[in-house]
Amino acid sequence: MSIATTQSIGLAISIMRQALSTREKCGQAVVTMRRMNTRWKPNATVAAIIERDGRYLLIEEHTPEGLRLNNPAGHLDPGESPEQGVAREALEETAHPFNPTALVGIYLSRFQRESTGEDVTYLRFAYCGDVGEPETERALDTDIVRTLWMTPDEVRDSVARPGT
Repeated sequence: MSIATTQSIGLAISIMRQALSTREKCGQAVVTMRRMNTRWKPNATVAAIIERDGRYLLIEEHTPEGLRLNNPAGHLDPGESPEQGVAREALEETAHPFNPTALVGIYLSRFQRESTGEDVTYLRFAYCGDVGEPETERALDTDIVRTLWMTPDEVRDSVARPGT
């Protein structure tokens, strides 16, 4: 066997040992992570910011914190893109077809639920877009009380009133 062949075999064995050692370490890390099961996962949500003639389409809904005004919004369904999710949520909550045209922003919101003390984090993708006329035969989601078109001043005034 030549010196070059012996060196090549030695290098190949060294690389294999490193690969096995790395694989073993990675396997141990995966097992440890599975045991810990502490991966933080925020709730992925979408929101529609729908404006027409200076008024914004909002919903009034029952939440664990009481009756609240909100943008049409909700959680992503499995396999759904954020754009598909925001179109679906807007339709389900307002009966208005919505076509998202631009991502306004991505927002992180964390709070502690008053009723349960639960630590909640939302990662929200907010979109603006085009809205169609309401499908009058469509029922709104069960927690939705009504839809409203409000100016920013009307929204600010409603926040000052208790119970809204």
